[in-house]
Amino acid sequence: MFSPDGPSLRELTVQALSSVERGYDLLAPKFDHTPFRTSDPILESVAKALAPLGPFTDGLDMCCGTGAGLDVLAQVCGNSVTGVDFSAGMLDVARRLPPPDGPDVRWVRADARALPFGPAFDLVVSFGAFGHFLPRELPGLFRQVHSVLRPDGTFAFPVPAPPRPSGPGFWALLGFDAVMRVRNALWRPPFVMYYRAFRLSAVLRELERAGFAVELRALPGFGRRADGSPRARLVVARRAGTGQPAAGTVNS
Repeated sequence: MFSPDGPSLRELTVQALSSVERGYDLLAPKFDHTPFRTSDPILESVAKALAPLGPFTDGLDMCCGTGAGLDVLAQVCGNSVTGVDFSAGMLDVARRLPPPDGPDVRWVRADARALPFGPAFDLVVSFGAFGHFLPRELPGLFRQVHSVLRPDGTFAFPVPAPPRPSGPGFWALLGFDAVMRVRNALWRPPFVMYYRAFRLSAVLRELERAGFAVELRALPGFGRRADGSPRARLVVARRAGTGQPAAGTVNS
């Protein structure tokens, strides 16, 4: 992160003391040189997992940032791919990158909590964005996704297995969230980014309440932990077609 191409400690501090939107506008030129960008192995694994679920025609990357997820959509969507984000700075960076081969590409600035689309997509993906939404916002967010999907459309996103309390990663995330809570209690505007607020059981429940049939698929290439559970999963939520009930199923 602190390489010559990445942000300095001072730049990260200024970002953290800004609003989420302003913070990402500031970080955008160097975002792809930080660990906040979704890693290529995750992106490639998601593309492989989505391929047999298609074919898809039109795809949307919700909270697209600088556009890394558009390459995933371009591999599985035949007509068009759209990236939506509320940071103008992140979208400016995305527009300067070479577009992926294949489908038409467009970029839209909008808040994911108020998507400016009708039911125009058969696939919606999102990568690493859910920490920016408070738990109480998830029901509305999932209803927005449901509203922009065509019947039988798919909403998919990767979920790494949470770190164990015995490992340093668990305490690092716990400490990060604690610092953010203190920061937001003392400073305005708030910067919403909480790693441990995204509880998979609650997410699956809210997806089903929003009208999705949900399943979990192990992401290829990441293996399993000592207890046999996958190290990373893909949440696959399907909007039921006309006349089809949205009954949830969860598989590992």
